[in-house]
Amino acid sequence: MEASVLIVSRNRYIELRKTLEILQKYIDRSSHEILVFLDGCTDGSEKLREVFPNVKWEISAITVGASKARSILYKKARGKILFGFDDDSHPLQPDFIKIAIKLFSENGKIGIIAFKEIKGRFANDEDIPLNLKEKKEDYLVKDFLGCGFAIRKDIYDKTRGFPVWIDIYGEEVCVALETLEMGYEILFTHQIIINHRTDKQKKNIDGANYFRFGKQLKNTASFYMVYYPFPLVLKKVGRLYFLNFRKYAIKDFWFFKEYFKALGINILNVKNIYSYRKPVSRETIKKFNRLSNPLY
Repeated sequence: MEASVLIVSRNRYIELRKTLEILQKYIDRSSHEILVFLDGCTDGSEKLREVFPNVKWEISAITVGASKARSILYKKARGKILFGFDDDSHPLQPDFIKIAIKLFSENGKIGIIAFKEIKGRFANDEDIPLNLKEKKEDYLVKDFLGCGFAIRKDIYDKTRGFPVWIDIYGEEVCVALETLEMGYEILFTHQIIINHRTDKQKKNIDGANYFRFGKQLKNTASFYMVYYPFPLVLKKVGRLYFLNFRKYAIKDFWFFKEYFKALGINILNVKNIYSYRKPVSRETIKKFNRLSNPLY
């Protein structure tokens, strides 16, 4: 099996169906596979099994969270290259698998490829402005976006995989840092572009920015506690909470509420988080801090 395409979905019947309809046009099922994890869906997403019988389905009756769902799903993949997409994202290049295989083969030190993301809803791919699809030079980065990336299976299997101690937001950086610790690189490429069909304005109206703030604050602190050596971890966690209090919590009631909710969870879960502790080297931390973020 050359490639596995993996998607985690929760209550996104319409978006998931559109993504699968696009992917099945691009993928040769004789050498590639598609796996989908339905994470406690209540919108009838299970009915898509009848529409896409060739997809391999994993269904959880309860919601386990995006990171844990990925951890479960990725263990079942058989492809040499694992492609991760969100249920509302799809590649613009029909030959995206071929492009990724070529990029990996050209440099054996590349462990992960991060794809360029274009956000927004368009009637079709042809309506996406050409300037957004402009191809630029590839470069090395510290992280990748879960809505569109590829990782070599042999590299993923050497990491601890997507962390089960994170529910959503921030799981990718854990896999990224462990990949860097093993001496591999993360390449950001414009050669594979994904359209992430998100409505940012609607998300802000719905208050998703507050939800994301709380989750990212909690998970970033946990990330430091798991991977950063002492005494650096104490400095990073303290600075994280100080800066977010001054920039967000003190200025907005809902940020204030999410701030102390995250702080409380971190304090209560210290023992559990430290059970996963496996610090990386200071050299890896320095390299991680020197590298750029992917373009998003």
